[in-house]
Amino acid sequence: MIICPVCDHVQSEGEECEGCGKRFPGLMNIPAPVVAPLAELELTHHEGGRVPVDAPALPELDLTRLRSGPDLPAMVVPDLELTRSGATGEVPVAQMTDLDTGRAQDDGVRTAAPVGAVTCRYCRHVQAEGLLCDGCGMRLPRVRVAAPATAKRGGGDEDERVPCPSCHVPSRPGRPCVACGTKVEVEA
Repeated sequence: MIICPVCDHVQSEGEECEGCGKRFPGLMNIPAPVVAPLAELELTHHEGGRVPVDAPALPELDLTRLRSGPDLPAMVVPDLELTRSGATGEVPVAQMTDLDTGRAQDDGVRTAAPVGAVTCRYCRHVQAEGLLCDGCGMRLPRVRVAAPATAKRGGGDEDERVPCPSCHVPSRPGRPCVACGTKVEVEA
């Protein structure tokens, strides 16, 4: 049996997971084993799946039907408490004075993007390509290559977006940010 390292789907054969599509390394092009039929095995088949079966009723079996569903009367459960608790009253709510809601100052130090072969941070497997680790199935830290920047046309473009000064979501200049509502100023 094959167990997918990504989604734990169990299957008997195949080169990739039937659940999530993860390709299994090392399992490609393995021929299926040849199984010889047993001589004493009966080879008759069940026809159609809905063949009537002769099943006479047992004489000692009670044939009364147990009532179920809407024909049953409602029952009272004596241990079930149906009352609600009383009002809690006014609860004092104090603001947290030591909670910092601002952003940390930018120190200018940036982490270098991984290029080439990447080491999985979970199982330490080194892999040159792919988004999922072949060893454990976890996502690898990959860099998306940005499209080359095109030259700006003179006089502002309608679709030009600049990062919001508060949350850094790309927004149109002169309008409020779609994420936080801060007005994005036009860059001079």
